[in-house]
Amino acid sequence: MSKSVEFYFDFGSPTTYLAWTQLPGICAATGATLIYRPMLLGGVFQATGNASPVTIPSKGRFMLQDLQRYAKHYKVPMQFNPHFPINTLTLMRGATAVQMHLPERFEAFIALIFNALWVDGLNLGDPEVLGKLLSSAGFDAAALLRMANAPEVKEALKTTTETAVKRGVFGAPSMFVGDELFFGQDRLNFVRQALQSK
Repeated sequence: MSKSVEFYFDFGSPTTYLAWTQLPGICAATGATLIYRPMLLGGVFQATGNASPVTIPSKGRFMLQDLQRYAKHYKVPMQFNPHFPINTLTLMRGATAVQMHLPERFEAFIALIFNALWVDGLNLGDPEVLGKLLSSAGFDAAALLRMANAPEVKEALKTTTETAVKRGVFGAPSMFVGDELFFGQDRLNFVRQALQSK
């Protein structure tokens, strides 16, 4: 049986951005497939009673420092988005739509959005900013946004989010190797070990 990592993600999570910068390399090194599972983190929080660490001031201050530590450790660029928190409903529906209907552009879409949020600090909650970004990367912004609002796309995102909660997901990033859940970008070594043992 082939090895894989199921990556439950939401663009609005900075730790998920950091995990995304590392997971493709981990999968390549271990011969595993990276399976992207776009979910709505707000829906997960609502279902589980969880909340963003930044809602607790002291924890939020620590997290901001820790994000920079890990970005330096991973040797990747990062800035905390000045517009945080951003409502990611449109973005996650967009990811689901591209995955369903334009799979050949999916990884490009993922990279575009993660980098816009956590490297360039753009306000992707602003439809005009998002539209310009999509167009600059060769996407038909209007068509993509129409696609993102299609009933089957909305239902797919809802289903993935509900499935995540049923499997024990309470936040992002969440990764499964088989049925084993790993939470947080600081657990990637355990993900690697789990794949190496398969």
